[in-house]
Amino acid sequence: MLRRCPVCERDSIIGHGRRRKQAHDEHHDWIGIRRGLCPGCGKTFTLLPLLSLPYTHYSLLARCQALRRRWEEHCSWEEATPTLKDPDQVPDPSTLRRWSDGLDRSQPAASFRRRTLARLARWLGHNAPANPQPEPLSGLTPVLQVLWPLRL
Repeated sequence: MLRRCPVCERDSIIGHGRRRKQAHDEHHDWIGIRRGLCPGCGKTFTLLPLLSLPYTHYSLLARCQALRRRWEEHCSWEEATPTLKDPDQVPDPSTLRRWSDGLDRSQPAASFRRRTLARLARWLGHNAPANPQPEPLSGLTPVLQVLWPLRL
């Protein structure tokens, strides 16, 4: 669990329970996530895993799979739906199109990779030292191991 509070910057976050969040992909419907509390400033935090973005119902794995099918396999939006554990939770084609909003369609893989890494960098940014060395990138290794086979 993350211990450093991004608000008061003290190593004071303590466990504050758990909750469930939707994170649909071929392995999950719901995931358990931890909550943390900083007794110093009174802020409560939800500690999300890297592959689950805030305020989303589908994991990055499902999003990657849908976009890969759309661009590499040349499927229609209706055919590009990701494989999900619960087949009743299939996203609407308009949702799949929205996932691609803002991507450079001439180079979708590089564009998606840039946006994903930018989001991860922002998420991890509060822990980055003032003079970053290669060490902060080691936190991205598990994510890159998942995304690399997808060729995104």
